[in-house]
Amino acid sequence: MSNVPADLKYTKSHEWVRLEGDGSVTVGITDHAQEALGDLVFIELPEVGKTLAAGQEAAVVESVKAAADVYAPIAGSVTAVNEAVVDAPETLNQDAYAAWLFKLQPANAGDLGALLDAAAYGAVADSE
Repeated sequence: MSNVPADLKYTKSHEWVRLEGDGSVTVGITDHAQEALGDLVFIELPEVGKTLAAGQEAAVVESVKAAADVYAPIAGSVTAVNEAVVDAPETLNQDAYAAWLFKLQPANAGDLGALLDAAAYGAVADSE
């Protein structure tokens, strides 16, 4: 099984979410997702200030064999993007949990409760 840190929340579409001390959330793709995609070669991030609905396409990651959409795990506005991963997409392959994609200010912090915990996400990833 892929690496699934217990301190994060997850989506069935393979995004991870970390609640920050200021109430914002950091979003990236899981280790399982980067493993399935293979060597990443291109990343397109959302614009800072963009408002996203839960489940809306927010970013795109492309590997040598596939392209995949990255979805907003909850509704909110984009407050930051990780330009470093645009310049070096392979950092997502090296450590999917350090190489975050974007940060959101949640429209409703309670929405985090609907996300999967590590055990539930592990079951989703194992079933694929």
